[in-house]
Amino acid sequence: MSMQVDTTQMEKVSFNAEQLEEIRELVARYPHPRSALLPVLHLAQQHFGYLPMNVQQLVADTLDVNLMQVREVVTFYTMFREQPTGKYLLEVCTNAGCMLNGACELLEHMCRTLGIRVGETTPDGLFTVTEVECAGACGGAPVVQVNNVYHEKVTAEHMDQLIADARAQEDGGVA
Repeated sequence: MSMQVDTTQMEKVSFNAEQLEEIRELVARYPHPRSALLPVLHLAQQHFGYLPMNVQQLVADTLDVNLMQVREVVTFYTMFREQPTGKYLLEVCTNAGCMLNGACELLEHMCRTLGIRVGETTPDGLFTVTEVECAGACGGAPVVQVNNVYHEKVTAEHMDQLIADARAQEDGGVA
């Protein structure tokens, strides 16, 4: 039996001088370097696009913490991604308030419209649909985040328009 190994997990990665300076400034704000873990993870994700194991190890080494401390944070918070995503990350809250207001049906509609399942990315690399446990905006249920921008009281028609607008922007036109 052969085992497939993701070579991106082993590639040597590094922060550039500007990022290292930003990290030094972040660390200086806290009593201990590990306290800067969240902002440094955000910086790393912004730079690398996601947080594969080699990037998590880089963060651990940079902050002089063990990899398990980084893993605990990365795997706890839904805003950190260990896999690449599409250009537009569509995160649907399916917690109780959103679920009772149609989030599950909305999620199904989005997947059907895009021809993918939850957690997948469209073949053109534009859209990834994920499910999040709580967006913290129950008053606006159902809530969908599009690249961290909240959209509240989202309907299938609203989502169709957001998708059409994104596709049009990619084509350089207007939806």
